[in-house]
Amino acid sequence: MLQRALDDSYSPEVRRHVTTLTLARTCANACFRFAPPFLATIASGLGISLDRIGIALAISELSGLLSTVIGNFAERFHRRTAMTFGLLGVAAGTTLAATSTHVVVFAIALVIIAQSKVMFDLGLGAWVSDRVPFGQRGRVMGLTETSWAGGLLLGVTAMGLVTAATNWRVGYGLGAAAVLAFAGVVARVIPDDPAGHGHAARKLRVNARIPPRGWLLGLAMLCLMASSQALFVTFGSWLKDTFGLTNTGVSIVVFAMGFGELIASLSAARFSDRWGKERSAMVGAGIMIPSALMLAIAHNHLAVGLPLLIIAVAAFEFSVVSFIPLGTEVVPGAPARGMALMFTMGTFGRALASIPATQLFVHFGMAWPPVLCAALAACTALVLWRLNATRLIERQPR
Repeated sequence: MLQRALDDSYSPEVRRHVTTLTLARTCANACFRFAPPFLATIASGLGISLDRIGIALAISELSGLLSTVIGNFAERFHRRTAMTFGLLGVAAGTTLAATSTHVVVFAIALVIIAQSKVMFDLGLGAWVSDRVPFGQRGRVMGLTETSWAGGLLLGVTAMGLVTAATNWRVGYGLGAAAVLAFAGVVARVIPDDPAGHGHAARKLRVNARIPPRGWLLGLAMLCLMASSQALFVTFGSWLKDTFGLTNTGVSIVVFAMGFGELIASLSAARFSDRWGKERSAMVGAGIMIPSALMLAIAHNHLAVGLPLLIIAVAAFEFSVVSFIPLGTEVVPGAPARGMALMFTMGTFGRALASIPATQLFVHFGMAWPPVLCAALAACTALVLWRLNATRLIERQPR
């Protein structure tokens, strides 16, 4: 299916397996993304308040600081091994979340899901980097990144509808079963790394230094992910508390958001290589700013606020999909390590935003979380503008 978007200039192996790997990542993303829209429902099931479970979510996000360590492991593993282990870990963490009866256990489950997904994502990103030149990488990674939207559009929607019919534990169980099935598929159909792609060929490059540009990209990623988190951890409660939507209603909204994200992902796959990856990511962050600010103003009006929420989320998706290929070039010769830095900074950003966003919502409703989102998106756009301007200056003839 997705291979139709890739011409003969891409390797047959990439075209043959891009759909399978994207579907596997879709299931993993669904498990990872299920909690925020249904945070109020899960909190109620665990017998705790929204702001308390927001703290648990932030603690689990802080586990993203381990991503650089996982990146070093992923760089040494064969790519198929990293992807298979990652999927098995997501399935285990999701099962633990489904059976948890205490917020601490639930937080541990989220940590396992998050870090196992990092392992899979790094294996996938490095697999693509091994086989696709940087100039063409935006299209392939854009296609695989449709899994982020698909995880929401298809996965979280399905899990949400199951939750509405039964409970959130069964919803998590559905996700765990799907990820486990795809772990078997990936282990069976993805060939092992051929000679020249294995961990031995990369051994001396894993400890390469991260240049200053890499740290600036990490800062931009931190702000970008934090800006999105300010909306993701509050919109479900906003829809329930302000407009009385049920879990079924929230699932329908999630479907609409996922559809917007899918369009944004496909747009990024089409345009990011052509426009430039920094510029494309900056455009997405720039669109988030006015849409979030207008949402803050119109948060009491569903007909206006909901489309603004979908636009802000879609703009974030366009930005982050354009951004991710930049991480593969942060550390020359070690794409997994560069991506691990991006994931570390991104998850740290989500952790930093989770507590203030839920606290702002509890005390002021949906008036202030979008303002936080806009401020962080502006920081992202500013850093990317600086990086893009510096690159253009460096390219000018002397």
